[in-house]
Amino acid sequence: MGLQHSARLRKHEVEALLHLPQGKLDRLLAEAQDFPRGERKEVNSIQRALGEKAYWWWDGSAVYAWAATTPRFRDHGAILLNPAVEARSSAPGKWIGFQPTSQGPAMDWETGLGVIRLLHTTHRGAATAMAEELAEVPDAQGVVTVCSLFGDIGATGPALIAADTAQPQLEYEAQWGTVTNLVGQRLPWWPALLRRADVISQWSPGAPVTIAELLPDEEEMTLRGAADVKWPVPDVQTALTDLANALRNQRVDSVNRDSRVFSEHGATPDGEPLLVAARHPTEGFPLPRTDDRERLAQGWRVLASSQLFEAYEPLAIVMRSDPTLLPFGGHVKVSDRSLAARQWAKQLRPCDPSALHAVLADDAKDVTFHMDPSTGAPAVRTRTLNGGEWIFLAPLRLPGRRAQLKSVILDDTVWVSTTDGRIYPAPHPPHEHLWWGFGAGDRPTEAAWVIAQLLDDLSSHVTLADHWASAPQGLTKLLNHPHQTSTELPRSALELARAQQNEDLS
Repeated sequence: MGLQHSARLRKHEVEALLHLPQGKLDRLLAEAQDFPRGERKEVNSIQRALGEKAYWWWDGSAVYAWAATTPRFRDHGAILLNPAVEARSSAPGKWIGFQPTSQGPAMDWETGLGVIRLLHTTHRGAATAMAEELAEVPDAQGVVTVCSLFGDIGATGPALIAADTAQPQLEYEAQWGTVTNLVGQRLPWWPALLRRADVISQWSPGAPVTIAELLPDEEEMTLRGAADVKWPVPDVQTALTDLANALRNQRVDSVNRDSRVFSEHGATPDGEPLLVAARHPTEGFPLPRTDDRERLAQGWRVLASSQLFEAYEPLAIVMRSDPTLLPFGGHVKVSDRSLAARQWAKQLRPCDPSALHAVLADDAKDVTFHMDPSTGAPAVRTRTLNGGEWIFLAPLRLPGRRAQLKSVILDDTVWVSTTDGRIYPAPHPPHEHLWWGFGAGDRPTEAAWVIAQLLDDLSSHVTLADHWASAPQGLTKLLNHPHQTSTELPRSALELARAQQNEDLS
């Protein structure tokens, strides 16, 4: 687990933290072999000319944690890391109540040390921000330590990040079990998607588990709102509603999975289970999905070609969540200076932008819109001061035209030229990319397997399933070679490589 916030302390700041007299840190460093290691910060010639000098600095959180476990400095160290806290014999604490804070919903607990505020959020730096805010208030409202969730599981329950109001800038890792012992009762925990003030505020010690339904997120609301638009075919409403239901089901599954995992692995060392304070209702879930894949495909085809503004956001969502629903392949960007791209561009037809064009263009300013009439794939060309690029969706298959694969061109992506004089980006599914050359130990089996399928049938609906096992090793070796950019491999070379047996590759 890594800390989210830690200050770098110079020598005088370390002395102030440990309440050492000025100049006494050097002696401590000589005596304490386990003191956190410092780092010397050098200065460049310009800084030196300005009078700046090299200095040493230390990780403040590491020093603060070290102090807590060192008897001489224990009172100046991290409160929840002090071994005396675990050994302290004191009356159990008590629940003070729910606190709506600037950093999210929180619970305050009175302990023998003072008030511990537990923020039910994983926002980065929340513990420090809350501790700094409290440090500005007289007596910090009695709060001595603020804890926030890290999002993982620690040794004694959910992992915590703590910041003491006495040293709010120094976050440190704390144990759920330590806070539980101080409080004297099981602490409540909520799944991430149910950490809302209206849910957490319902809890009190002994309260039953809250049944709370997920609120629709922005993507779900966008899809359901678009489904209310009057579309030319009802399949569009079916497609939009189906994706909205799918995304809601995924989020419900996330809540259930978090609850299950933290319940199983977030128990205390003595086996006491984690108190999961809220769950999602089971009645009516999962939401129904559409089994008719053709209706879904037709709905997304209509959306992909639509010029209505209402299609833009749904297409942006499907591109992020499940681009396999669209009738196109992988998302590709190539330089417009590429020889293959320039040749391919001659086949494209300028067109009015569709909503899918707008998604591909994103926030680019200088853009032109195009379509490949042979595959129907959309493409946009962007221009900047540093050059331009083509952004497009690869086809899932190439038109047959009774043609064959003539050659393969290795450029920003893999291109296919055909015997009827045309050129195409090699077809491949979404979430995949075709590459060649050295791959940091990886091998270009995806491209090799696509090429093998196109050698047999140019119009093949290519698949990358089991490409590791299916790709011919000879083709893989050929593509693994560091060819020059824009290298063209003729069909004869591809066929020869495919025919090579395993023993020929050693």
